[in-house]
Amino acid sequence: MSSARDESEIEASSAPLIEHLIELRSRLMWSIGGFFVAFLVCFFFAKQLFNILVQPFKWAVHWAGLAQDKVELIYTAPQEFFFTQIKLAMFGGLVIAFPLIAAQIYKFVAPGLYKNERNAFLPFLIASPILFIMGGALVYFFFTPMVMWFFLSMQQVGPGNEVQISLLPKVSEYLSLIMTLIFSFGLVFQLPVVTTLMARVGLLTSQGLREKRKWAIVLAFVVAAVLTPPDPMSQIGLAVPTIILYEVSIWAARMVEKKRDEEKLAAEKDEDGSTPSAAT
Repeated sequence: MSSARDESEIEASSAPLIEHLIELRSRLMWSIGGFFVAFLVCFFFAKQLFNILVQPFKWAVHWAGLAQDKVELIYTAPQEFFFTQIKLAMFGGLVIAFPLIAAQIYKFVAPGLYKNERNAFLPFLIASPILFIMGGALVYFFFTPMVMWFFLSMQQVGPGNEVQISLLPKVSEYLSLIMTLIFSFGLVFQLPVVTTLMARVGLLTSQGLREKRKWAIVLAFVVAAVLTPPDPMSQIGLAVPTIILYEVSIWAARMVEKKRDEEKLAAEKDEDGSTPSAAT
């Protein structure tokens, strides 16, 4: 009798499982399809997109005061620029398709959440791409020009009998550098979102974050050393915003705790107010 009941429960749960798998397949197809379309569009405009990404290098050349009419990058293998365009198309396709992918993930997860949980999760879904764009903008408009200016200042192009040493970046290496920086800063800028979510579920507290501030500073420099090129300016340029974002995370966790305490106090007042009427 027990085995019959177990079999009936398995059969009752099999239909929802199949429905979830069908829905998951549909969400994956939409996500992959969106990425593929975005990839094709970006590959068609790959040269124009690469010229946009080269703009920070142009600014650095201008800041360095170099008398160059054209900014020159090179490739040393016949297939190098082609594969560089493919990588650029994948990078651009992922960025463009991210809102669609995030929406598909949210639509798949949302039915299993309560209404208040969906309302709490939605702001983080909106804040995450905004913070990523902020990190990428910091790389594009400030950090990359500053780093490239630093590298250009090491050139030896003056008159005299000295050996002429000029910076001629390879297209693949320049693209890898700027993509690494954009992803690194974009991920680091997610720190307030991650810590706030963990504070909401009780895994972190503002007091605990404050107590671990010294370790966080050390970890910020370690992460910067791993994610950025091996030069001091890149590492400091990533570590400093990380430390600032850590302080923002402490403030955000404190706001979450304050709101939770207010909701708890309001609930206790409601219970106290409803007790006499229930007794009457």
